[in-house]
Amino acid sequence: MNCEWMRGCATALVTPFGADGVVDLERMRALVERQVAGGVGLLVPCGTTGESVTMSGEEREAVIRTTVEVARGRARVIAGTGSNNTAQAVEQSRRAVGLGADAVLVVSPYYNKPTQEGLYQHFRAVAASVPETPVVLYNVPGRTSSNIAAETTLRLARDCPNVVAVKEASGNLAQIMEILRARPRGFLVLSGDDALTFPMIALGADGLISVASNEAPALMSGMVEAALAGRWEEARASHYRLLPLMDVNFVESSPGPVKAALALMGLLEENLRLPLVPVTDATRARVRGVLAELGLLEVKTDVAA
Repeated sequence: MNCEWMRGCATALVTPFGADGVVDLERMRALVERQVAGGVGLLVPCGTTGESVTMSGEEREAVIRTTVEVARGRARVIAGTGSNNTAQAVEQSRRAVGLGADAVLVVSPYYNKPTQEGLYQHFRAVAASVPETPVVLYNVPGRTSSNIAAETTLRLARDCPNVVAVKEASGNLAQIMEILRARPRGFLVLSGDDALTFPMIALGADGLISVASNEAPALMSGMVEAALAGRWEEARASHYRLLPLMDVNFVESSPGPVKAALALMGLLEENLRLPLVPVTDATRARVRGVLAELGLLEVKTDVAA
């Protein structure tokens, strides 16, 4: 599969909830519109940042459907469909494809702690269930307690024609470089860590699935575009300008800080689902300071309060 369209900056979208805990689809539409206006061409609903593990199947489908409808013709949608239950990941992937998603993002199974063979068989089963759809592996050991070894990623890339990319958030540059060095032609490596995107692209990576682009879509997509184009001085300057935002988004469990930021910007209500809770006042003040430094508190929104 030719998936060059995945190169660039994707946004791991937050899911807005009302005070009653219900998914706010009107705000979701406005957030997607803002991403498109900011130059982001790849949207990722129902990932970790979207709190998908606390959402029902019906809610996930509503969020994916809404994202597809708003983005249609202007941005591609890579829907998060992962689970630690392979049968559920298969079903969620099929449903996302039926809703119009252009690709699926499948996180490494969490809690089970499968072996590398178990990981291989899990992803192979999901890929086989949607053979015409691109599948992106998602490696984030800090959340799942299971690292997809470079050898396993490469094996899947070779054996499964529709396993086209990996979102690498292991933070292990040696592992990432091994994938970059030995990957089959056309297999994409996407950063899953905002702060490592600039060095990863310098090593040959193809883009980013970002948290910070929720707050700063134009700035983040501009940084990635400059790096991919080899405009290193421009990209480096953007990287260091945005680094405080990249860092502050993870001083507490994500997406707590990014939701605090978006609330300060007037883009949503600061509601999370348990077991996540709103950030502390100290963190909120720190987030406000970073936003102010970037000029993001001046952003106007058409989302009703």
